[in-house]
Amino acid sequence: MMQDIEHLVIIGTGLIGGSVALALRKAGVAKRITGVGRRLENLQLAVKLGVIDDYSLDIGAAVTQADMVLVSVPVAASASVFQAMAATLPANAVVTDAGSSKQSVMAAANQYLPNPNRFVPAHPIAGTEESGAAAAFSELFEAHWCILTPDLHTDAEALERVHALWTVTGSKVIEMDAATHDEQLAAVSHLPHMAAFALVNAVRKSGGADPFQFAAGGFRDFTRIASSSPEMWRDIALCNRPALTLKLDALITELGVLRRAVDGGDTDLLLKEFSQARKARDSWLLKHGDAL
Repeated sequence: MMQDIEHLVIIGTGLIGGSVALALRKAGVAKRITGVGRRLENLQLAVKLGVIDDYSLDIGAAVTQADMVLVSVPVAASASVFQAMAATLPANAVVTDAGSSKQSVMAAANQYLPNPNRFVPAHPIAGTEESGAAAAFSELFEAHWCILTPDLHTDAEALERVHALWTVTGSKVIEMDAATHDEQLAAVSHLPHMAAFALVNAVRKSGGADPFQFAAGGFRDFTRIASSSPEMWRDIALCNRPALTLKLDALITELGVLRRAVDGGDTDLLLKEFSQARKARDSWLLKHGDAL
């Protein structure tokens, strides 16, 4: 059973942070929830919608009585958030995050937090293209993975509390090495976003009065995630640069294979590549489709 959270501070009261707040509020395990952000209008709306109880624009002031802090900001901003809370964070407070890359965030926590052993890195693999507190809903994480990446120095009690927190949201919680997480998520999360952005730009630059005029369901489905936050994905790309660069190289190689096959009229190679891709995707859906 999860230990009640006396005072949860959520830094970044948007889709992810707001959905965590609503899930914990629904479960009745958070007595007070304070939202922190840069936009006053969003924080006021979050109070009006019942996402949070109160808010602050000052990170240091907000965390002074917190026993749990969730950092839900673009990963490149994590270091400045940790710096801002370092002087006022209670010694026993547990800190977790929701960033899509882990090694860079863990390095920042080790550098700036006064008790980095009570930081438990987390990545809930859930989301939509929407943003802000108005987009939050309590069921966002249900049946989705949440990956924790503790290291040898992570406090056991802090890990237990964070594991319980994400479990209460409905997540399927597992633990993984941070480097393994970053490598795997570069392939199945970060690379698809790069591909979607690139495809939209390729069409946008292709010329014509309206290059999207005849785009239909296939284009819409493939490029859905290109409507995600450019700032957030810029940060993810740069914070997971080594792993993502390798995956981009792999995609470029595969596109090169298809280009040469198309250019050379190689029907056998095209059929082989398409068939292997379909087989792999169908196998994935058969094995993991219930988690989507």
